[in-house]
Amino acid sequence: MKIICIGKNYADHAAEMGGEAPPAPLIFGKFENTVVGPGDPIVLPEGIGHVDAEAELCVEIGVSGHRIPESEALAHVRGYRCANDVSARDIQYSESQWTRAKGFDTFCPLGDEVVPVSQLGDGGGLRVVQRLNGEVLQDGNTDDLIFSVPFLVSFCSSVFSLEPGDLILTGTPAGVGYARDPKVTLKPGDTVEVEIEGIGVLSNPVVTG
Repeated sequence: MKIICIGKNYADHAAEMGGEAPPAPLIFGKFENTVVGPGDPIVLPEGIGHVDAEAELCVEIGVSGHRIPESEALAHVRGYRCANDVSARDIQYSESQWTRAKGFDTFCPLGDEVVPVSQLGDGGGLRVVQRLNGEVLQDGNTDDLIFSVPFLVSFCSSVFSLEPGDLILTGTPAGVGYARDPKVTLKPGDTVEVEIEGIGVLSNPVVTG
């Protein structure tokens, strides 16, 4: 399984983090050690500083493909899940690439509900919300994706051959804790919820490791 993540795919999130929207999808990856399910704890290693949750629409591949035309992309999608791209910000912004900051164990909570393309189409028009201890931090909509799901599937398949079970995390909207004043970091005892319209709610407690 490949976990392919797209950075800065909402212009408002790129702006809040002090950057511009990229001219092409910004790809990074996570490994399988990051994946946990609903109700499993997000474990914060000691000494890593500020940690954010990021609510994201996740695309699961169902049919293999390489260099998939955008017009055929949805035929390769099994469906959509809720995902949380947990990020260690102090590490992320002290290094030139994001693998370590995004790669700690438990840093990719993933919902177990997979809603097919027949119900959600190209994944557009879906509300994406993150709640921290019941308080809304992020409240966006996939209509605001810079690069759409079909484009991302096509683009990623031009780099990697996509296989069943591969995941594409499509990016996160504005409102993350790091961009707030004062900043809001995850801490032990918190509960993070990611809710995506038409899919459901992914909830995970936060503990220290």
